[in-house]
Amino acid sequence: MNLFRKTLWGIVALSVVADCGSFFAQYVMKLEPCVLCILQRLSVMAVGVVALLVACNRQASKTARTVSALLISIPAVYGFGVAVYQIWLQSLPAGTAPSCGAPWTFRLRDWPLFEYWEFVVRGFGSCDVPSYVLGVPLPIWSVLYFGFVLIVVWTMWVKTRKL
Repeated sequence: MNLFRKTLWGIVALSVVADCGSFFAQYVMKLEPCVLCILQRLSVMAVGVVALLVACNRQASKTARTVSALLISIPAVYGFGVAVYQIWLQSLPAGTAPSCGAPWTFRLRDWPLFEYWEFVVRGFGSCDVPSYVLGVPLPIWSVLYFGFVLIVVWTMWVKTRKL
C-alpha cells in the first residue's frame, strides 16, 4: 500500500473520530447543534465517505491521486468555509447576528426514510452562541479538522507526485 493511500485511510479514521466526537457532544454533553454545526458535521461525514471510496482504489497513477485529492478537498473546503462563517457570527456583538434559518429536522422532515437518519440532523441551537469542548469553541475544532485534512492530503499529493 502506497503512502498516499495510507494517508487516505488515516483521514477516514480521523473523520470517524470527529463524527463520534460530534455525536458525543450532542447526545452525552447535551450541546445542541445549530444549522451551521449540522452542515459542518455533514461535511466531516462527506470527507470521510469520499476518502473511504478513493482509498479503496489503488492510487497508483498521478491522475488518480490528483482526482482523489480534489474530491476530498471539495467537502473539506466547504466545511472550512462554514466553520469560518460561524466563527465570524460568534464574534459579532450579542443580538446582532443574523438568524441561522429553520432547523434541518424541519426542512427535511418529508424526505424518504427520515426517521432512520434524523438523529444526524437533529439540533436547534443558535449559531451565534458558542459551545465549548475543552475550552475551545466547536467551530474552531472544525477549522482545525478541515485545515488538517487539506494540508495532509495536499502534502502527501506533493510527496507522491513524482511516483
